[in-house]
Amino acid sequence: MVTNNKKMQMRRPTSIDIAALAGVSQATVSRALSRPASVSEGVRQRVFDAAAKLNYTVDINARKLRSKKINTIAVLVSEDIDQGDNTINPFFLPLIGQIMNYAGDKGVDVLMSLQKQNANWSADYGFSRRADGIIFLGYRDFETYLQKVEALRQVGEPWVVFGPVMPETPNVFIGSDNEGGAYTAVAHLLKLGRKRIVFLGEASERHSEFFERYKGYMRAHTQAGVRPDDSLAIDCFISREEGAAAIDRFLDDGVAFDAVFAVTDLLAIGAIQSLQKRGLNVPRDVSVMGFDDLWACTCINPALSTVRQDTKTAAKVLVDTLAALIDGEPVEMTRIPTQLIIRESCGG
Repeated sequence: MVTNNKKMQMRRPTSIDIAALAGVSQATVSRALSRPASVSEGVRQRVFDAAAKLNYTVDINARKLRSKKINTIAVLVSEDIDQGDNTINPFFLPLIGQIMNYAGDKGVDVLMSLQKQNANWSADYGFSRRADGIIFLGYRDFETYLQKVEALRQVGEPWVVFGPVMPETPNVFIGSDNEGGAYTAVAHLLKLGRKRIVFLGEASERHSEFFERYKGYMRAHTQAGVRPDDSLAIDCFISREEGAAAIDRFLDDGVAFDAVFAVTDLLAIGAIQSLQKRGLNVPRDVSVMGFDDLWACTCINPALSTVRQDTKTAAKVLVDTLAALIDGEPVEMTRIPTQLIIRESCGG
C-alpha cells in the first residue's frame, strides 16, 4: 500500500503541498517565495522550512510560461562604423558590463547582440520574442533610428534607449546631461583664461547627443561674455584618427587656438597626439578636454581631463525602467548628472 507521504515523494511537490504543511494558504506560499518581504518573518520561515522538508525547488520554466515572460532582456548595440575594426563604441563596454551585473543581481538574463547599421534589427527582435524587452545602445543617424524604434512601440514592445534626453524624445530615453556636462567643461577652460576653444565633434541635430554638447559649449561662451569663433567648430567622425586629422588641419591652416573641447575622449586623445607631434606642449600651449572618461584617459601623458558619464547609475536606470515597462507601469525619461574630472591635460 502506498501512503500519501510516499505518493508525495514520488511526484514533484507543489505550492499546495507546502501550504498544507506550513498551515497557510497557497497565495501566502506564492508571496513568500516570490516576494519574501511581503509576509511576516514567522510565516516566511514556516513556508521556507516546509519547502526545505519537501525538497521543493522553483520550476523556473513553468513560472515563465504562466507569466508569459522569459526573464530575459536584450541589449542591442549598434555597430559604430567610425571605430574601424573595433565596431563598438568603447564607451559602451563599461556600460554593458554594468547592465549585465545589475540585471544578473535581479535574476534577469541578458542577451547581447551587435547590430549592423542597415539591418532591420528592431523588427527582428520585436516580433521573434527573444526577450521581454530591449535596451538600445548606439545609433548613427538619430532620425532614422527613431523611425526604427517607433515601429516597436506600435506593436507594444517594451524598449528603452540610452541617448539624448530632450522634450521631443519619448519618455523611454535615458541619458547623460550632455549639455550640462559640456557647459561645465568649457566654462572651466574659460576660467583658466582660454579664449579660443576648438569644438571637436559633430554639431548636428542628426547626432543629438553631440549637438547637446555643442549647445553646452555655446552656452558657456555666452555666459562668460566670450563670443565664440565659428571657424573653431569642426565636424568630424568620432575616432582618435579623426581627432588628430582635424587638429592637423587647423595647424596647417595657421588657425590660432589655445584649447580643445572634444565631444569624446577618443577625439581628445587624437588631438593631444597631433599637438605633441607638432612640438606643442599640452597643457602649456593648448588645454585639452574630453567627454566620457574612458579607461584610456589615464593611460596617456598628460592624463586627459574629461566629463565622466555615470555608467553605473545609467545601467540601473535602464534596467529598472525597462522592467517597469514590461510590467505595464508608467515611466519617466531620466537625465543622469555628469561629473567634471580634472587631470593634467587642461592645466588646472
